[in-house]
Amino acid sequence: MSNKSLETIGYYNILEKLKQCTSTEKAGERILGMRPILSEADLRKQLRDTTQARAMLELSGTPPIPAMEHVEEYLQKAVQGNMLMPEQIEEMGMFLIAVRRLKSYLQRGEEGRISLAFYNRNLIFPEELQEEIERCIRNGRVDDYASAYLKDVRKQIQFLEEKVSERAERALRTNKQYLNDSFVVTRNGRFCIPVKKECRSMVPGTVVEQSSTGSTLFMEPEAVANLREELEIYKIEEDAEERKILYTLTNMTAERETELLEDIRVIEKLDFMFAKGKLSLEMDGTEPKINLEQYMELKGARHPMLERESCVPLDFQIGRGIRGVIITGPNTGGKTVAIKTVALMSAMACSGLHVPCSEADICMQNQILCDIGDGQNISDNLSTFSAHIKNVLDILRRVRPDSLVIMDELGSGTDPQEGMGIAISILEELRKSGALFLVTTHYPEVKEYADRYEDVQNARMEFDRDSLKPLYRLRVGEAGESCALYIAKRLGFPDKMLVSAAREAYGEKSESLIRSMKLQGGSRKLERIHAPRIEKAAVIKDTMDTVRKFTRGDSVTILPDEKIGIVVKPADKNGNVLVQLRNEKILLSHKRLKLKVAAAELYPEDYDFSIIFDTVEVRKARHRMGKHHMEGLEIEVEE
Repeated sequence: MSNKSLETIGYYNILEKLKQCTSTEKAGERILGMRPILSEADLRKQLRDTTQARAMLELSGTPPIPAMEHVEEYLQKAVQGNMLMPEQIEEMGMFLIAVRRLKSYLQRGEEGRISLAFYNRNLIFPEELQEEIERCIRNGRVDDYASAYLKDVRKQIQFLEEKVSERAERALRTNKQYLNDSFVVTRNGRFCIPVKKECRSMVPGTVVEQSSTGSTLFMEPEAVANLREELEIYKIEEDAEERKILYTLTNMTAERETELLEDIRVIEKLDFMFAKGKLSLEMDGTEPKINLEQYMELKGARHPMLERESCVPLDFQIGRGIRGVIITGPNTGGKTVAIKTVALMSAMACSGLHVPCSEADICMQNQILCDIGDGQNISDNLSTFSAHIKNVLDILRRVRPDSLVIMDELGSGTDPQEGMGIAISILEELRKSGALFLVTTHYPEVKEYADRYEDVQNARMEFDRDSLKPLYRLRVGEAGESCALYIAKRLGFPDKMLVSAAREAYGEKSESLIRSMKLQGGSRKLERIHAPRIEKAAVIKDTMDTVRKFTRGDSVTILPDEKIGIVVKPADKNGNVLVQLRNEKILLSHKRLKLKVAAAELYPEDYDFSIIFDTVEVRKARHRMGKHHMEGLEIEVEE
């Protein structure tokens, strides 16, 4: 079955939820590897296990399933001949106690004739091993009473440690004048007193360590050293006795390898089954009936990932003459959730799980095929529509009579007319395949398609026109109508525009809709709302436009002196004007000039301004050059 389809309908979310109900690692791994079952016998057994597990939970509460995190590892270590440490043996003992408790738990189920409880017969409780571990190991160490010899050795060790401490304290008091401090310290496992370096020869004993400054020597008094050697011998004997006991327990554990491995296997299996029972209780699920006749009937179905308080139960049936259901209705009306719920109920039931329904009769499917969401694939550079068509083609290649197909917004993502045609061609192919299929759409022509065939049926998601809220209820046998016009009217859409929209959408059929919506003669208009205006920038005339009014010969007033001059040359690109003032020419900013009398008013059109601006010498030179060429003669002209 397609992993992508299972992911799309939320199947893996259910597996994660189921995994959280487990105690053992192996059961969790098995759950994550679950897929819908294709063997009828196996599926019926799995469903019975789930039902029996839930019955046990309701009868006796949560089973005492141990985590068994390291049990198998420690067992293998024992079998290989490696000595188990006290804390490891203690963990094995806790596992055995859990086995005993689990057997007791299952025995209560046997009395109630719950078949799963008879797994109790497969659990083997090695009572002798558990009692020996309990007797010998306590709080992560070998207990004093593990053997009489160990008890005696530890008693001698305790006695000698007290004697060593007592003698060290006596040495401290005796040599008080030679010490830097008045307390006994431990260095390298020896009882020492802090002796001044210069008093080393005054205190009988062995230097064990020196302070960082070198001023203090930590010395083991001679009287203490004699007892310490005896104490070390006893500690060696203690270690040897502990090892003997640990090896004995390790060997006893290794000898029960077969029984313990069987216990581990049974507990992991029970953990898996009880996890399914816990999920059933959590979802208030029910055991679905299973059929091979390609029909489904759901009553009160709830999507398990939605809050129960906000989830509207779904009633749905397909098969028994109806192969396809076309669901229509407004956006956010719950169409997608509805088809996902149906597909998820099928996948859960075919995986041996209970389903959150009041009743369910579900057929086995060889595969669930889905096309939901835009499916856009950026890496393949596919558009939404391209990805949609690619997925649909894959579905049509795979579909078989015992498949379940769900498609959302069939034919969407392209030109409406062409999309409608593609949608109907896909429906026709699905109908011929013999598979069960559920599709959602907005196209009215697709609704009409269902009316052509007895084995295809319309359905709609109900919508409250007054509150503009979806009711999330599926009504099979009725085609859904678009609520867009009702929503638009409710939100203040003008009547005139609604009438126009209805006629464009439904043509001749629109009049009855217009009457039902009471749009005739409607006076509601579109109210204009004040909107801010764009402020245009003030038009600033180009400075040069102002300057260009000065032409050669203009009489101008020079500010601020109020002197009168005549323009020799109009303004340059920097706005400077050449002005003749009496017998000199001055370059002035146009801003200092004010037109007094324009040249056109003072002089004839063809007036020769050289009379005003040229010197007598320049005028004579011009005259001579006008008659013939004058070698070396130049005239400088004001530009």
